[in-house]
Amino acid sequence: MGTAPRQIIRDIMAVSVTAVFVLPILWWGLSSITPNDVLLDPRRFLTLDFTPTFRHYALAILGAGGTVYDSRDSLVDSVIVALLSTAAVLVAALPMAHALSVFRFRGRQLAFRSLLLQRAVPPIVIVFPLVITYHRLGMLDSHIGLALAHAAINLPFAVLVLKSFFDEIPPEVREAAYLDGATPLQAFLRISLPLIKGGIAATAILAFIFSWTEFLLSLFLTQNMRLMPVQAAILIMNMWGLVAALTTTALLPAFIFILFVQRHLVRGFTLGLAK
Repeated sequence: MGTAPRQIIRDIMAVSVTAVFVLPILWWGLSSITPNDVLLDPRRFLTLDFTPTFRHYALAILGAGGTVYDSRDSLVDSVIVALLSTAAVLVAALPMAHALSVFRFRGRQLAFRSLLLQRAVPPIVIVFPLVITYHRLGMLDSHIGLALAHAAINLPFAVLVLKSFFDEIPPEVREAAYLDGATPLQAFLRISLPLIKGGIAATAILAFIFSWTEFLLSLFLTQNMRLMPVQAAILIMNMWGLVAALTTTALLPAFIFILFVQRHLVRGFTLGLAK
């Protein structure tokens, strides 16, 4: 098989795989601007025989439909929790990833494998012990409590991603800093961190997105405070346009952030193997 046919096959496969992920999102976006009566009529929906409406967004985001459909508090709570969780992840993950990358110490491989194992553990395993602990500590339905839970889930992944970026820094750079009289802490703050600022940004965005879209922990650890995924799930399910509008709104930050740091995200997801 020549080069041209192979390229065509690769292009077809790439488009097909992309369509599998993109078409459902486009479907949600289209549903969010479709009148409810058209959503129940497949012929009109598929042929785009309708006038787009933004009433669903007005109901969910602007509170035009009263408190039943108003999701503004969920948006605010989601942003607060995601920002707190992202900050906690970076504060803990940066020194851990730097230590695993730079220093050779006893138990280093065990710590690295433990991170991999923790990343493989599904959140449902820790939900019930976490609910009991949070209940006793009075941390249920709090921004700090939920942010810490999200940070704990996202920390192993963040450490592994950041370690891949620290691994790409030549050892000679740090050695030159040591020869100039820098301490390990100064080399970390003034040399290593500026060199991987792209990786830090990518990791922060991933941590934000994972917290923003987390459903299971948000469902069990909140009662009065409802975040975006939970709010979308508890809306009246015959209001598909409203649910689609809220879901599309929840997806927008992820798309916007990914567009800005897509190159670093590829390196992060491949743990430094992609150049």
